[in-house]
Amino acid sequence: MLTLGGCASTSSIPPWFEAFERIPIKTVTINGQRMAYLDVGQGPPVLLIHGFGGSMWQWEHQQTVLSARFRVITPDLVGAGLSDKPEIEYRPDELLTFLVGFMDALQITHAAVVGNSMGAGLAIGLALDYPTRVSTLVLIAGFPAHVMDHLNSPTLRRAIETNAPAWLVSLGNWLFGWSMTEAILREFIYDPALITPAVLDRSNRNRQRSGLFRPLLTIGKNLPIWEEHFAPRIGKVTQRTLIVWGEEDRVFPIEAGETLNQTITGSTLIRVPRAGHIPQWERPDLVNSELLSFLRS
Repeated sequence: MLTLGGCASTSSIPPWFEAFERIPIKTVTINGQRMAYLDVGQGPPVLLIHGFGGSMWQWEHQQTVLSARFRVITPDLVGAGLSDKPEIEYRPDELLTFLVGFMDALQITHAAVVGNSMGAGLAIGLALDYPTRVSTLVLIAGFPAHVMDHLNSPTLRRAIETNAPAWLVSLGNWLFGWSMTEAILREFIYDPALITPAVLDRSNRNRQRSGLFRPLLTIGKNLPIWEEHFAPRIGKVTQRTLIVWGEEDRVFPIEAGETLNQTITGSTLIRVPRAGHIPQWERPDLVNSELLSFLRS
C-alpha cells in the first residue's frame, strides 16, 4: 500500500522525524498498544489522520506551516507506520476507539480533524459517533459511500478483494517490493517528477516493516462495516466541513468528491489542479493556504 514514510529499522522508533526540520517523534500507549506521533505548535488543536497504508509522512508539508498558528498532532494509526501492529480486527469502530483514547491521553477534548483517504473515513466516523470531539472537519480525497463503486485504483481494489494470506503478500513484497512501490506511487501521485529516488527508498523501507500487511488486509476486509454503519449517515454530519480533492485523483475521481459535497449540507469543495490522491503532499502550497483559511475562520 502507499506509504510516503519510514526512515528507521523495522524494530525501532527513531527519535526524530526528518523532514524540513527535525521534529521529535513521541509515543503513547493506548489500550496496551504503542502509537507514534508528532506534536508541534501551540494553539487550537488540529489532528491530521493519514490514509490506508500511509503514515505521518503524508503530512510532512503541513507541520511547519500549520504549527505557526495551531497545535498540530499527527499520529501513525495503530497498524501503520511506526505504531504497533497488534493482531486485532481493525474494525472501523475499533480504530475509532484507539483514536479517541489517543485524544484522551493527550488531553485533547476536541479538535479540528483533517483526514486523507481512509483517514477521512475515520474523521467522518469520529464526527458521527463522537460529535463533541470534532470542532471542524476537513476531508481530503475521501471517503465516499459505496467505496468500491468509486474506486479506480487497480492496486487498492486487488488489496481489498484478495484472499491471499498476509505471509504470501509479505513474501511478494520482499521479492518485488521496489517495483511494486513505484507502481503504487504512480497511481497515487499525478506528477511523476515527485517520485524521486529518495521518496521511493523511503516508501519501500516503510513497506518492509514487520507486521504491516496483516492490518492492511484486515482493514480492507472490514469495508462492509463502513458501508453499513457509517456511509448511510454521512449526510448527518453537522460540523463545518471542507472537502479537498485532486482533480487528477486516480483512486477516487473528482466526481466522488462532488457527491460527498452534495451529501454533507453546507460543505465546501476545493478542487486542486495537477494533483492526485495526496494533494496536501503534491500541492502543499495551494492546500496549506486553503487549510489555514478554513481553520482560522
